[in-house]
This record gives sequence, C-alpha cells and structure tokens, in this order.
Amino acid sequence: MSKQPTSAMAGRPAAGHEQRMLRRAAAGSFVGNFVEWFDYAAYGYLATVIATVFFPSEDKTTALLSTFAVFAISFFIRPLGGIVWGHIGDRLGRRQALSLSILIMSASTFVMAFLPGHERWGLWAAVALLLVRVVQGFSAAGEYAGAAAFIAEYAPAKKRGFYTSLVPASTAAGLLFGSLLVAGLHAWLTPAQLHDWGWRLPFLLAAPFGLIGRWIRNSLEDTPAFRALEASTLNAHEATPIRELLSRHRRALLVALGVACLNAVGFYVLLSYMPTYLSTEQGLSESRSFMAATIALLTYIGFIFVVGAVSDRVGRKAMLVLASLLFMAASVPLFGVLGAADYATLVLVQIAFGALLAMNDGTLACFLAELFPTRVRYSGFAFSFNLANTLFGGTAPFVCTWLIRQTGTPLAPAWYLVAAASVALVALFFARRPAGLSLDAVGSKAMDAA
Repeated sequence: MSKQPTSAMAGRPAAGHEQRMLRRAAAGSFVGNFVEWFDYAAYGYLATVIATVFFPSEDKTTALLSTFAVFAISFFIRPLGGIVWGHIGDRLGRRQALSLSILIMSASTFVMAFLPGHERWGLWAAVALLLVRVVQGFSAAGEYAGAAAFIAEYAPAKKRGFYTSLVPASTAAGLLFGSLLVAGLHAWLTPAQLHDWGWRLPFLLAAPFGLIGRWIRNSLEDTPAFRALEASTLNAHEATPIRELLSRHRRALLVALGVACLNAVGFYVLLSYMPTYLSTEQGLSESRSFMAATIALLTYIGFIFVVGAVSDRVGRKAMLVLASLLFMAASVPLFGVLGAADYATLVLVQIAFGALLAMNDGTLACFLAELFPTRVRYSGFAFSFNLANTLFGGTAPFVCTWLIRQTGTPLAPAWYLVAAASVALVALFFARRPAGLSLDAVGSKAMDAA
C-alpha cells in the first residue's frame, strides 16, 4: 500500500473527491456489517429449527439452550479477534483489515449451509457447527469497530454522528433482511422442508454478499486520519496497540466496555432473541412473531438516523445517558404488557423498545470511535466492543432462556436489560467527552492527557 503524506496541515483533497470517498466508505461499511448481522439473524431466527437438526432432544428447552450455547461460545473468540483485527487496522490500515475480515466471514457463513445434521454425523455435527461459528465470530470481531472507525474518520466533524449511525443501521438492515427471509421460509415451506433443507438457504447468500463487499472495500483509499498517521512519526513506536491501550488508555477502555454493555444485551435480547421469546414464552406463532420483529426493525432503522443527527447537536454522552435512564425505567413495564397484549399492542411495544435501543445504538458507534486516539482507535473500539458482546451479548439469548426457567417469570429478560443499563450509566459518568474537536484532537487532548 503506497503512503500518501496528506494531512490537515499539508492541505486537503478536493471537496468532490472527499464526497466520492465518503460515499464509497459508507457503502463499504454498510455491506460488511449487513453480511455479518444477516448471518446472526438467520441463526437466531432459525434457532428452533437448528436445535432439532443438530441437538435432537425430547426436551425442547434443552435443545434450544444447546443452540444458544453454541451461539454464545462462538463469541468467546471475539476479544482475541478484536486484538488481531485491531492490530492489523491500526498498523497496516483500516481498509486492509476490513477487506480480509469480510472474506473470511462470508466464506465461513457459506460453509454453514453444507453442514450435516445430527442424523448423519451425530455428535460431530454439533462440533462442526461450533467450529464454523468460532471462525465466524473471529472474523466478525473486526467488522463493526472497523466500519465505525473507517466512516468516522472520513465523515465531516459536524455530521460525524449522522454518518457513523449508518453502521448500526446496517446491522439492523441485516437483521431485517434475515427476518423477512426466515418469515418467508416459514410461509412458503412445510415444516418438514424447513427442517430438511430450507434452513440452509439463507447461509448460501453470504458468498455473493461477501464478494460485493470486498470489491467495494478494495476500491477505497484508507482514511485521511490513518494516512496522516502513516506520514508522521506517531506510529513508529514499538508498543503494540493492545499493550498501549492497557498501559496508557485504561480509563477509556473501561468506559467503553461499560457503555457497550447496554448495546450488547439490548441488541441481542430485543432484535435477535425476541421472536423466539414471543413464540416460546408468549405462544405467538412463529410467522406472526417474525412479522412483529420486522416492523420493529423498520422503525428502529429510521430512529437510528434521527438519533445520529441529534447527537451531532446535543452530544453523544447526553444521548447515551438518556437512553440508559429510559431503559431502566421502561423495560419491566413494557415486558409486562407483552403477556396480555393483543397483536397490535405487542407490535407497539416492540417499536417502543426499538426507539429506546436506537437512542443508544445510534450514538454508541461514534462515541466509541471518538474515545480513542487514531493510532489505537481500531484496537480500542474492537477490543472493548467485542469483550462486552462476548460477556453480555452472545450470552444474552442463553441467559434469558435460563433466567426464565430458573425464576419462572417471563419478566426475567427485562430485569437483565435494567442491569445492563445501570452498568452503562455508571460508566458514562466516568467518560470525558470534549466536543467539536477533530478525531486526532480528541485522542491527543482528551485521552492522552487523561
């Protein structure tokens, strides 16, 4: 990769070129996250089917717990993936890390479509499923953080929140497409066809999606902030990014981990686990639960862009504090309504949850990108975000199912949301957020000084 000693002090490229590169960066960031979260949506929404294919059991809850356990275990590789992809992104470039990660991720998802079930391979079928999910988790570890850092470093400062909100919107779009496709499979196929071969169809789409994303990313230049860092002497130190994070930016790392907890729990409980919750705990048909999730996702995407734009005016920290307080106040009452709600009310509750989650998610990506200096931005974001998702996100469906079984109350997931919001709120009080500065200035003046 050729170095381009372009920096803010040496002059900026033409406005037309900047706009073209910003649009391409937005497209490249969107596609990668879309593929990643489409995969997670397909797995989560087909959990009851996958449970019977790989974990046949007379106790449906046990089979479902096994399926969610594989989902959770695959997340434990993500902090390591965050370190690896963060190192590549901070040392060799954001573009190079993103181009490679999407290739591995889409290939492993594609392989998922060809895995034999328990009838053919017995226990080894579950082992193969776990291995594929681990590879997916490793490759996905660099996607969200890398895409957010990439587009944040391209976006103009006064619209950074709005542009970076494209990253969580792309994850929701992947979930939305997965929800629509799974709902279609339930409508078009018989239960026998769905359990035999229909569940494999969504994973076949990963190959073309991944190739398109890689092509877009390979056509991009790296970000202006990284090119300026390359041209300077700031990246010539010996310390690896993760070592520098743990030695010089521990405060930022702990703040990021705490704030990301609400996203980790909220995202997987409300957008991935909720259809399963409605069908298994509330007795709603699978097709109607998927339709409710689809409507909620549509509104969630719209809310995200609004929240991103508002955060450019009022600040990221203010939006995140408000989101945490509202989750703490509203989660239990909203879950309580689900038990006796008609279908229209149930959809309205999910829309309300989507609005609350959008208030957090539409702000979080930009907040985390601004929290770290350029030379460790990818690593700091990736490690903290993936660690939070490992501990609290990937385990959320399993924990919710287990809590309901242990407590006997369907309100258990709501209290889990309250706990996550409380942790995020405490972390936010320790965050120092100067406003109106460039990403480089935020890194040097705020975090280095801290």
